[in-house]
Amino acid sequence: MRNVVLALGILLSGTATASAQTPEWADKLFAANGGTTSHNFGNVPRGAVFSHKFTMTNIYAVPLQIVSTRVSCGCVTVTPSTQQLQPKEKATIEVTMDARRFTGAKTVSIYISVGPQFTSTATLQVSANSRTDVVFNPGQVTFGVVASGQASEQVIDVEYAGALDWRVTGIAEHSLPLTTRVEELYRQPGKIVKVGYRLHITLKSDAPAGTHRWELLMQTNDPSSPSFPVLVEATIQAPLSVAPSPANFGTVKVGETVTRKVLVRGSKPFTIREVEGQGDGVVVELPSTPAAVQVVTLKWVVGQPGDLKRDLRFKTDLDAGVTATVTVEGKATQ
Repeated sequence: MRNVVLALGILLSGTATASAQTPEWADKLFAANGGTTSHNFGNVPRGAVFSHKFTMTNIYAVPLQIVSTRVSCGCVTVTPSTQQLQPKEKATIEVTMDARRFTGAKTVSIYISVGPQFTSTATLQVSANSRTDVVFNPGQVTFGVVASGQASEQVIDVEYAGALDWRVTGIAEHSLPLTTRVEELYRQPGKIVKVGYRLHITLKSDAPAGTHRWELLMQTNDPSSPSFPVLVEATIQAPLSVAPSPANFGTVKVGETVTRKVLVRGSKPFTIREVEGQGDGVVVELPSTPAAVQVVTLKWVVGQPGDLKRDLRFKTDLDAGVTATVTVEGKATQ
């Protein structure tokens, strides 16, 4: 009983506490800082895939955990950016809606349950109207994994069948590492106008490494739908990477020696020539033979109390000296 009272006391501390709210206190996580709990995609093409990010902020005095997510329709998927939120920390809930799974107007509820000690469920909603007269094939641009420094092209076919003299007028201006071109494939006039376009989307060779999800806006002369979202996904693989980063030694005592292993991954076999940033008890043990994936041991001989945070830079013979950096962290106590 004493432990229960103590837990309640901790949760109730601070200027805002979870347990003092209504059963729907989790909704306040999304309403904080001008956030919203609903989004309308408007008119979308049949077959298109599109996404929206909701922002949530832990306004409470205790850490929170996303314990579960569920949706009212299989046409929606949910991806939290993290499962744990410290006080004042922000996260995003990315909601992807697939118009291949429905036609006409659709509203979907998304339930985000947070806890774990005191559980509350926030309700988000997304809406869209999947038009049957405009069709995307495929529903989005997916480049997959592309090596850094390489350009790549994908296409989407767009078809219209209706009463308008329907036209794609271009792609809205953007600052993304993408170039676009619109090609009209056919136009069949009549009572029912049939039109076909092809969107050429090229990933630039200087696109930054990482996993990306972008949105382009296809512009049309349709007054009811002047633009349609085009979802673009790509994973740009750097020629050299280190994981995990940061590498965390955790909390250790002075006099102890701890080790962590990281993977250094290259686009082809390579040798690590040198590691910059060693010292003050931080030592790196390198493999002796070239390989495309190398297991490297990081060692910390703890000499004095305090926080450790430094960057280790791996210099290699890969492609004229490609480098990669890993951050090492830790805390030393007496």
